[in-house]
Amino acid sequence: MRGGMNFLSIIGVRRGPARAALAGLLVGGLALAGCSTEPTKAPESGNDFTGAGATFPAPIYAKWGSAYRKVSGNKLNYQAIGSGAGIAQIKARTVDFGATDAPMAPEELAANGLVQFPAVIGALVTIVNIPGIDNGALKLTPAVIADIYQGKITRWNDPALVKLNPGLTLRPVPITPVYRSDSSGTTAVFTNFMKKAAPNWTLGAGKTVSWPVGTGGKGNDGVAGNVKNSVGTIGYVEFNYAAANRLAMTQLANADGKFVLPAPAGFVAAASQADWANAPGATVDMLNLPGADVWPIVSATYILMPMQPARKQPAAEVIRYFAWCFRDGGAAAEELGYVPLPLAATSRAAIEWRRVKVGDAA
Repeated sequence: MRGGMNFLSIIGVRRGPARAALAGLLVGGLALAGCSTEPTKAPESGNDFTGAGATFPAPIYAKWGSAYRKVSGNKLNYQAIGSGAGIAQIKARTVDFGATDAPMAPEELAANGLVQFPAVIGALVTIVNIPGIDNGALKLTPAVIADIYQGKITRWNDPALVKLNPGLTLRPVPITPVYRSDSSGTTAVFTNFMKKAAPNWTLGAGKTVSWPVGTGGKGNDGVAGNVKNSVGTIGYVEFNYAAANRLAMTQLANADGKFVLPAPAGFVAAASQADWANAPGATVDMLNLPGADVWPIVSATYILMPMQPARKQPAAEVIRYFAWCFRDGGAAAEELGYVPLPLAATSRAAIEWRRVKVGDAA
């Protein structure tokens, strides 16, 4: 550790009872997992660590990773290759952690000797590239989105769209739906929302579905790039990808029938309803929740680790990294449009860490 700092210097108590409770919880979780609270000096200790999977949280993992390296000396190598590929890699034990937006069921976790815990909360938004339509101007409902992705609405001046948007000039531009071409937790979140919110949705739900129309893009960045570069397109991406690329996001009708714009306050309004204390498999459903101001497509993203890691030092560092993220990464998450985990969620994460056997790893 640089400058002789110990672990408490990173996640130690600052002012305020919530901070103190979180710090004590994380230290306790590390100790019960068998991790030393004194990370050894890097890089000699070989405490660099690897992860792979979801593109949804990749921007915040990169930002956290850069900051964590400055305080610990240990480097995160994260490959944003999609949730499906991340799950495959952690099952094969080729990385120290996998990342997925589509959580694994408890029985699948048990069968593969894995633990699962939440990392951060984010939101999916719908993005469009329509000449003359500015950010936040277009209104959509889940039912209309379903008809677009199912090939029933094919032009932007369709009567259903004109009826929703009487103040906009919508021209007969052909619609090209853009979807994820890889096995994607983002697709799982989107399709599960559609299944829940749109009675006319017929494509099912999961990391991959059979899309009848449109074109695919790899990763959130691939979908964002396709929409940015092609007129008439519509896509679904994590909020940060839309904001960073200055793409036109749409309003969306929520469970209360209110049209809302994607904004952190709406994400928090959904996240605040989650019951982490009673969450099976450490997962919660935040899709299409009630509330006039709630953004309807909000989801946590999750981390997968082996209960018996072969690389014990890097596994211990994964836990230290996320402890630091929970402790000191909230402001960075908010800057990128994510929602930091509430104390109930970090409490659940610390419980899961206790099941990761890292022995006396430094």
